[in-house]
Amino acid sequence: MRKTVCFDDVLLEPQFSDITTRTSVKLNQHIKNLSKPVHLPIVSAPMDTVTEATMATSIGQIGGLGILHRYNTIEEQVKMATEVSESGVLFGAAIGTTGDFIERATALVWESNVNILCIDVAHGHHSNVRYALEALKKTFGTTIHLMAGNVATLEAFNDLSDWGADSIRVGVGGGSICSTRLQTGHGIPTLQSVIDCSKSDRDTILIADGGIRNSGDIVKALAAGADLVMIGSLLAGTDQTPGEVLDTEKGKRKVYRGMASKEAQNNWRGSFSSIEGVSHTVPYRGCAKEVINELVVGIRSGLSYSGATSIQEFQSKANFVRQTTAGAFESSTHIEARY
Repeated sequence: MRKTVCFDDVLLEPQFSDITTRTSVKLNQHIKNLSKPVHLPIVSAPMDTVTEATMATSIGQIGGLGILHRYNTIEEQVKMATEVSESGVLFGAAIGTTGDFIERATALVWESNVNILCIDVAHGHHSNVRYALEALKKTFGTTIHLMAGNVATLEAFNDLSDWGADSIRVGVGGGSICSTRLQTGHGIPTLQSVIDCSKSDRDTILIADGGIRNSGDIVKALAAGADLVMIGSLLAGTDQTPGEVLDTEKGKRKVYRGMASKEAQNNWRGSFSSIEGVSHTVPYRGCAKEVINELVVGIRSGLSYSGATSIQEFQSKANFVRQTTAGAFESSTHIEARY
């Protein structure tokens, strides 16, 4: 039985740096089948409490990517996508693998100029995903960027790449509101999955997805080989997420829920099956742009600690070290434990 690592198990060794200003650290990524580069390696998750038109537009305007969720009718999703496309930003929209997914994809591409189609399922290493990728490639050729996932292993990453995926979401069961590992007993720590999948000899973009709690985790994911990171909980509770601000005994809060939660399933299809997520409320956090800017400052600072001015240079220089449980405690802010 092999040992795996999660984000708290490792740190990055500081290295000599001659970087005098963090703004000299460039985070842009060139991604095939997209007309322009992504300037920030951050993607907002296709969840109904994270990404609708407002979030996709906002994150796109500062250089990231928003992926519109698919938990609505084709007409409703196309309307959202049309709202975003008028702003001229790069963005994507999620689709499934069965039923009307081709009809949905076609409407999104031809009626609202979607740049990316995201095949959005919990278990991406599946024959349905292969069928969907092959059908979408046959329909659109190389004119549309196809994102797929989620997967946890190198074998799965290579298979989806060979089936036609341009980018792949890597991480199973690591999200803060995901209960897949508890319900099914399956999963691999997200950082380990990124390390494993980064060994692929395919040129497919790797998106770390799940378990990312702060800018330090983003830096570790990039060091391990991720080209982009997908975040949900880090954006939850901001003005740009769907839903009302709730006045509660705990202060102002907003709903954040997993798409496999009982509440989410009931909302979008009127029933539920396997429950692999939870619904929760999180503190209201203000403007998403400010949250993302804070993350970007941390990411740039992280690269500078390794003396790197780009993600590619960083990945060639980064050195991981293992830390003990005591080391993880020391790594946190722990003044409360002393008083």
